[in-house]
Amino acid sequence: MRKRLLPSQFDITSVVVWGIGILILAVVVGGSIATLRQGIYAPSVWLDFFIFGLAQGSVYALIALGYTLVYGVLFMINFAHGEVFMSGMYIAFYFARAFDESGFLNRNPIVALLIITLVSMTVSTSIAVVLERVAYRPLRRAPRLVPLITAIGASFFLQNAFRGLFGPRTKVYPDVDILKGSWTVFGIEILKIQVIVIIAALIMMIGLYLFVQYTKVGRAMRAVAEDKDAAALMGIDVDRVIVITFAVGAALAGAAGILYALLFKQVTHTVGFIPGIKAFTAAVLGGIGNIPGAMLGGLFLGIFESLGPNLFFSGLNIPAPNQLKDAIAFTMLVLVLIFRPTGILGEALAEKKA
Repeated sequence: MRKRLLPSQFDITSVVVWGIGILILAVVVGGSIATLRQGIYAPSVWLDFFIFGLAQGSVYALIALGYTLVYGVLFMINFAHGEVFMSGMYIAFYFARAFDESGFLNRNPIVALLIITLVSMTVSTSIAVVLERVAYRPLRRAPRLVPLITAIGASFFLQNAFRGLFGPRTKVYPDVDILKGSWTVFGIEILKIQVIVIIAALIMMIGLYLFVQYTKVGRAMRAVAEDKDAAALMGIDVDRVIVITFAVGAALAGAAGILYALLFKQVTHTVGFIPGIKAFTAAVLGGIGNIPGAMLGGLFLGIFESLGPNLFFSGLNIPAPNQLKDAIAFTMLVLVLIFRPTGILGEALAEKKA
């Protein structure tokens, strides 16, 4: 006779996981109520947090699109993407410094910024294409763990290569006069640089969406993402489409690098690591492989990271709550993987039954 499982039997792991989730929820809700009741921050300060988070999230979203594009066509996580992001802004720094020393940066700021951005996008794209050809293409039919390990190795290689070539010292991007100061909107001061970063990122995100949806190359990318073998039978050059996918994701990362540099001013050989991991978190949050999901996940993570520490912990008298922003971001990654592994807009895929 078959043994029937009793209702009292349960998985202790699930109980522990749900217990941790409930505990985190209690801290978040309790801390938020305490912070709001005490009136620690004025409404204008909350708005500052929100706008900064939106600007930061815009950068995360652009980087996250690179992860989600590559995953969409290869089902592979390119963990070297953070270093692709770093490489463009690193090389572009030398152009920015030369323009600043010559006075060209502030005499013709728009032209100078366009050149710097194009340099960053070109460098990032070149490195991504070389990585795809040398490191990933030979492993395309290998077990999934092999290209993942290769990507991690490529990440460390690029970090140390840039450290060896350019030194470990932090490089500081020069100021651009037209980006200084703020605008006053309904009596509220908003930093110019934050508004410009948000608008520029949104334009690029919309442009990517239209490119993927309505161009011939975009349709080919979607066909390869759906079924590479069938796409090849229909006459689509799969290798070419994959290279274009890497190039598009890297170009967005290069542009994101300049926006990041304008926001935070500094670049080092390790600057891509944390934003890269957070962008991966954003891609998972939105639904890895889903382009609108990556955009939404990046914006949400940036806002959550900016508002969260002050909202959750200030009312609990925890000192320096902003120091916990990375912990909050990575806790969110773990929780999403546990409770909603498909992300906000991701779809659960059913396995085919024989």
